[in-house]
Amino acid sequence: MEKLVIEGGQALTGEVAISGAKNAALPLIAASLLAPGEHVLHNVPDLRDTLTILRLLESLGLTWKRDGSTLTIDGTGLRYSEASYDLVKTMRASVLVLGPLLARLGRAKVSLPGGCAIGARPINFHLMGFEQLGVRCDIKHGYVEASIDGRMQGGTVYFDIPSVTGTENLLMAAALAQGTTIIKNAAREPEIGNLIDMLVAMGADIEGKNSDRLTIHGVESLTAAESTIIPDRIEAGTYAIAVCATGGDAVITQCEPSHLPSLLEKIRLTGASVEVDKNAIRMIAGNRNEKPILPVDVTTMPYPGYPTDLQAQFMALMTMSNGLSVINETIFENRFMHVAELQRMGADIKIDGRIAMVKGLDQYLLTGARVMATDLRASSSLVIAGLAAKGRTDIARIYHLERGYENMVGKLTGLGAKVWKEDE
Repeated sequence: MEKLVIEGGQALTGEVAISGAKNAALPLIAASLLAPGEHVLHNVPDLRDTLTILRLLESLGLTWKRDGSTLTIDGTGLRYSEASYDLVKTMRASVLVLGPLLARLGRAKVSLPGGCAIGARPINFHLMGFEQLGVRCDIKHGYVEASIDGRMQGGTVYFDIPSVTGTENLLMAAALAQGTTIIKNAAREPEIGNLIDMLVAMGADIEGKNSDRLTIHGVESLTAAESTIIPDRIEAGTYAIAVCATGGDAVITQCEPSHLPSLLEKIRLTGASVEVDKNAIRMIAGNRNEKPILPVDVTTMPYPGYPTDLQAQFMALMTMSNGLSVINETIFENRFMHVAELQRMGADIKIDGRIAMVKGLDQYLLTGARVMATDLRASSSLVIAGLAAKGRTDIARIYHLERGYENMVGKLTGLGAKVWKEDE
């Protein structure tokens, strides 16, 4: 097993290109189950999670090939409807095969999903939505067993809380339902818009993109299509925060600044300069001794609010501010597992339920330490802390990091960081 080693204290400078979005690639890959023929996806990141869902599709009878960042998936051979525990246990997004399997085969047996231990994240929204379309859903022995005779029937689905994967699953299922389906209080993340674009290219009839009300007029069949994965806004945000934390000056290219409105505003409030171009962001943090990081409060919210997937990274930045900041996590109940590891590096953080009070270290006294990644985004917060800290930081269990960040060591090295992998 490998660990990540960082010698801190280097300001990040230069340029870094952003890869395709993990959270967009996974539902688009799952959507290839909806139609036979060769689906072509461009800008697909090379990650543990993308490989996991491709292996899952293989187990269902599909074939695929990769050429650089272009992925070709042949949906013709779909013949199995069971997604086993061994394939689903490491990644929650595996549940996204439920909707396509029901739409195309009328049945699905999918193990309850695993992934990062950041909260319960039940799939009750998914099952409730499917039942509104006439699907019979049961949970037996750790598996969701769902089936329907004939085609699903259109219906109205209301989410009490916007659910990203719930919205995506229902979109894919309803695309082949009979009649019209309306999803109210739908999630509005850019990744959902990316999925809608692919489904429309396949022949789906969907109204309301980028809104919280989606109307899907079901069609009898879909065809294979070609689509491009949007840039990863969470990866872009992670590098933006890292530049600020190290007092750097860097350009983040091949990104979509409009997908990060709340983060960029919070970074401006810390005192850093943010320059936005069409597909690039320049971060100018300045010397931290001359221009201290100002404390900023954050409350995570559904899009377009501040993303929960950038909460841990921003908390790492706030440990270096010159005051007190309050971080309120409203999405997941267990997303502060990185706090104990940041405290090992000298951070002053107190937790009260879903609220973290971060007292910044005005003299930037974070020190390197041996720490352990507990989930995907927590691991990137430790990287940020390690980049800014004095001395050496060793981060164990970096397989979490490799689930969502493509070639992070190479990209950070290109920005001047001293970072490498070693065997544990």
